[in-house]
Amino acid sequence: MSEWNASAERELATPGPLRPRRLRNSAAMRELVAETTVLARQLVMPHFVLPAAKANEPIPSMPGISRTGVDDLLRAVESDHKLGIKSVLLFGTPPAGAKNSTGSSASDREGAVPRAVRALRGAFGGDLVIMTDVCLCAYTDHGHCGVLLDGAVDNDRSLVPLAAMALAHAEAGADLVAPSDMMDGRVGALRSALDADGFTSTGILSYAVKYASAYYGPFRDAADSSPQHGDRRSYQMDSRNSAEAEREVKLDEAEGADMVMVKPALAYLDIIRRVRAVTTLPLAAYNVSGEYSAVKAAAERGWLDEAAIVRENLHAMVRAGADIVITYHARAALAGRWI
Repeated sequence: MSEWNASAERELATPGPLRPRRLRNSAAMRELVAETTVLARQLVMPHFVLPAAKANEPIPSMPGISRTGVDDLLRAVESDHKLGIKSVLLFGTPPAGAKNSTGSSASDREGAVPRAVRALRGAFGGDLVIMTDVCLCAYTDHGHCGVLLDGAVDNDRSLVPLAAMALAHAEAGADLVAPSDMMDGRVGALRSALDADGFTSTGILSYAVKYASAYYGPFRDAADSSPQHGDRRSYQMDSRNSAEAEREVKLDEAEGADMVMVKPALAYLDIIRRVRAVTTLPLAAYNVSGEYSAVKAAAERGWLDEAAIVRENLHAMVRAGADIVITYHARAALAGRWI
């Protein structure tokens, strides 16, 4: 009986020809059959621009990231460009005292973002893709993404200043304007305004699927854009919804979006996959500030291997279907050869 058991055990322990582990035996073999690759050309580095020539203000809640003046921005982008980062996303801040109820300084042709765009275009020509965020939250004294009426964001009244902001960026030389405000109809409004002013070649990267998320906390420190009352749940998406993401993407595509985005990324990999299935437009995933800062904080405490976790996270976003990843990790990932 014992001999039979031993023989049976050996037979059962031999899976025959079905051994997937054969393709995992060495690093070279794993590299050969890897299904997902993250390339430098897919990464977009975000930047927070101050209305100054020279300035560098570290952001405490985002270790390694600073608000910079235009000259400092140029040096950072030049260094990143040598690493292979050929795309940037710019966020601006207004001068002290310039915030008001309508966010009028957002469309100032001499504001931080237009000045930065002109400087970057002059330095890099067509060898850099310049994307600019279009939203009023950093420019309004109430911190909301649109114009208020009786204490609530008025969707349609907000489209005019958003379009004016996009025009200021396009005039400066932006390749893509990226509306993040989540007003209904804003993609169509921007497209109409851009075309009417002759900027038919300026593209629109729509924050089509932007959730009301707790992951944005460090960004609001960086951009000084926290709402002074209430929250943004009446215009940003509910994190419990997924079918709604398809509707948002289809609407923005019909209105003229050239690219679409899902934001945040890591907690919404299922949404990235779902959006990928319903559009052929280039799809971006925004690896947002809270996702970045959580990794940095854990790594600083020795709780995580930063290189390994960043590599895994970036692969997850691309594996889910993202063509482009906007991430604050871009510089370190390439400089450290983590990908």
